[in-house]
Amino acid sequence: MTGVLVLAGTPIGDIADAPPRLAAELAAAEVIAAEDTRRLRRLTQALDVTPTGRIVSYFEGNEAARTPELADALAGGARVLLVTDAGMPSVSDPGYRLVAAAVERGIKVTAVPGPSAVLTALAVSGLPVDRFCFEGFPPRKAGERRSRLREVADERRTLVYFEAPHRLDDTLAAMAEVFGPDRRAAVCRELTKTYEEVKRGTLGELAAWAAEGVRGEITLVVEGAPESGPQELAPEELVRRVRVREEAGERRKEAIAAVAAEAGLPKREVFDAVVAAKNAEKAG
Repeated sequence: MTGVLVLAGTPIGDIADAPPRLAAELAAAEVIAAEDTRRLRRLTQALDVTPTGRIVSYFEGNEAARTPELADALAGGARVLLVTDAGMPSVSDPGYRLVAAAVERGIKVTAVPGPSAVLTALAVSGLPVDRFCFEGFPPRKAGERRSRLREVADERRTLVYFEAPHRLDDTLAAMAEVFGPDRRAAVCRELTKTYEEVKRGTLGELAAWAAEGVRGEITLVVEGAPESGPQELAPEELVRRVRVREEAGERRKEAIAAVAAEAGLPKREVFDAVVAAKNAEKAG
C-alpha cells in the first residue's frame, strides 16, 4: 500500500494563523521534509508539537537529488509531510518536483490549506480580484525582466508577483517603463507581521517611493491592462513603447510594426514619431 504526500501550508508571518490540522500532521508524519529544519523546529515549538517522524531538509539546493528518496518512501507506504518556510509548498517554493513524482507513481497527494501571501495581498490591494494571474518572481537580470514584463503588458487580469526588497525599486521602475507609469499597483510588505504595510499608488509613484529603500517580505499586485483594441496614444507614448521593445532586443523596424499594430495605427505614423523624437534629442 502506498503512502500519502501532504503539502502543509504554514504561517506567512503570524504564528496564530497556523491551520488547526498542521499540528496534528506534524505529530503524525513518518517523514517531514522541511525547507529549513531550523525554522521547522521553531514552528513545532510554537505549536507545542513533538514530531516523531524522520526530519530531512528539502530546499532548492537538494530538491532534485532528494526527490527520488522521498518518492521511494511514499511508494513504501510512508506519510510524508512537506513544509516550506512560509505559505504553500510548490508555490514559488520547493515541492513541484515531489508532487510530480508522486502523481507519476499514482501516490495520493493532499494538502493542509494555509495562509497564502498571493491571496492575502490580492484581497487587501484594492485592485480587481475577479480574475488574476500569479507571475512568481520576475527575472533578476534587467533585460530578461523587461522581456518577461513585455509578455504580460497587455494582460487584462490583475498580476501578482513576489519580489526581494533589494530588487523592488528596479522592478517597479521596469514595470513603469513597460506597463506605463499610470498603471495602479500595491506593494504589500510584511503581511500579517508587526510592521505590515500596504503602499498603494501608480507604478511611477511606487517606483519613486521604493528608490529610497524597502525592507521585508514583498508581494506586489499590479492592475491589469485596460481594454485592448485601437488606442489613441500620444507620440511620446508610441516612442516609449518602441524603445522598450528595442531594449528587449527587437530591431527598430520590427518594434515600430508591433507598436503600430497594438495601437491600430499606420506604421508610418509610429515611424514619424520615432524620427521626431530622435531629432528633438539631437537639437536639445
